[in-house]
Amino acid sequence: MSKPVVIVNFKAYREVDGKGADTLATACAAVSEETGARIIAVPPTVELGRVARLVGIPVFAQNVDPYAPGSATGWITPSMVKACGAVGTLINHSEHQVQQRILEECVKLCKGCDLTTVICSNDVKSAVRAAGLRPDYVAVEPPELIGGDISVTAANPKIVEDTVEAVRTASHSVSVLCGAGVKTGKDVRTAVDLGAQGVLLASGVVKAKDPAGALRDLVRYI
Repeated sequence: MSKPVVIVNFKAYREVDGKGADTLATACAAVSEETGARIIAVPPTVELGRVARLVGIPVFAQNVDPYAPGSATGWITPSMVKACGAVGTLINHSEHQVQQRILEECVKLCKGCDLTTVICSNDVKSAVRAAGLRPDYVAVEPPELIGGDISVTAANPKIVEDTVEAVRTASHSVSVLCGAGVKTGKDVRTAVDLGAQGVLLASGVVKAKDPAGALRDLVRYI
């Protein structure tokens, strides 16, 4: 198994407006180089190209839309994401959910562009449906814990274990991540011990007084 991954979703917090996204991405890259940890930066879409050119770590988009190049004003195509230097994308985050048919089309288009896909899910059932589309990752995040102070690994470790087992049964090629409330290295270590291949998190790093320090703590046990 490859080293666990830590995906940092910048969301749309005030801290990452404009050059703030550069600062956080640079911290992600510095800690990755310093520790050897696999850290992925997920900046706001309007900063995606600049951040992807700035750092050497993988950069993902926060979302794509189910459109090929052409008449798609205002939509974010997988082709655009790839062209600006990103190597993957989140899809169906709990703050930007889409229907199953859209998920299917997005994954198909992303595969055609060689983009890594992370489908977010709220529970075991939706994670299994997502795994059936053969993304690279499924991330289970109970929405009631997102942005909170209690990690899913403490509040509901069973959902992580059950998702890992169910997704593994549905497809051996799909890796499982977990998120919601993840803020410490112990949270990450517990996630890995429960069978996850990494974590998806946001506020624990983005809103930290010392994002680089928060990242170092997150990766210290992996």
